[in-house]
Amino acid sequence: MLLSEALTLAWVTTRSLFIYIFFLSLSTYLFVLYRLYSVFCTPHAKLQNNLGRPTRSLAVFLGSGGHTSEALALVSSLDFDKYSPRTYIISEGDSLSAKKAVALEKLKKPGNSEYRILTMPRARKVHQSLASTPLTALGSLIWTLRFMTLPAILSKKSFADVLLINGPGTSVALVLVAYFNRFWWLESPRVIYVESFARVNSLSLSGKLVRPLADRFLVQWPNLVQTDGLGTPQYRGRLV
Repeated sequence: MLLSEALTLAWVTTRSLFIYIFFLSLSTYLFVLYRLYSVFCTPHAKLQNNLGRPTRSLAVFLGSGGHTSEALALVSSLDFDKYSPRTYIISEGDSLSAKKAVALEKLKKPGNSEYRILTMPRARKVHQSLASTPLTALGSLIWTLRFMTLPAILSKKSFADVLLINGPGTSVALVLVAYFNRFWWLESPRVIYVESFARVNSLSLSGKLVRPLADRFLVQWPNLVQTDGLGTPQYRGRLV
């Protein structure tokens, strides 16, 4: 008798637990689907909120070497009175890009410039083994969460209105965290990716990763325009 009651109780408890887990899993699945649809299939709300504003804050990633030269060429064509303040993000150890950013600021807004320079850990260092790459990539993500997500949670402040990137791989962490913020209804920048002028026939690895995520994806050669539905690139001629 006692054994029968124990088995019955165990069965009822197991069934209740199964039902609870089932509905919890279903609710989680539907919530994720809803948020993914909201993030990827509806206009970015921040773009609508920014309409009519006299100024917009800008963040630009300087990826060293040719990436930095092209990114600064893009930024130099902007009206600094409209895109202010500006945030320049450089990779760890890239002091040359920082100097170039300072030189541009002095040229465009001598004596009255609102900008800052942030140093971001590299997602993957030169000649770094693939085995250790996940750890450094995680470091980049944690850094980005600190500067992009924490302020959005604690003070509802946006890291920037616009995030301009053109590679390399470290910049992917910025895009991922921007979408992480959107998923949780946090402030996030509008992502604009400009593929390097050197990419003539194929997208860079960073470009392939970012293409489905960028709010605008611009290429500088008509050969790179693809129409497979995964964030169709826009060709606007040479930009740098």
